[in-house]
Amino acid sequence: MNDIPQMTPQELRARLAAGEKLVLIDVREDDEVAFGMIDGAEHIPMGEIPAHADELPADAELVFICRSGARSQRVCEYLQQFGLKASNLSGGMIAWNESAEE
Repeated sequence: MNDIPQMTPQELRARLAAGEKLVLIDVREDDEVAFGMIDGAEHIPMGEIPAHADELPADAELVFICRSGARSQRVCEYLQQFGLKASNLSGGMIAWNESAEE
């Protein structure tokens, strides 16, 4: 497995609160994002990432999000071959929602 940077929900919350410029991309399917997304995230389903890879900003830090972190990990691995700086939200939306309760 490639060395994909992992970002915890707590780290992501802190960085967003500090005003850092991160590009959040949710790769879940339409029916999944209907239950909610992280504010400011863009929705690009995993299957559509290859068609949009050349549109992703090469000079930005990209954070990919899915339900549990598995699909977004695979997206990060795929995009790594294009030299994009991609991080995976560790634990995905499950961990994000759980961390909101802490």
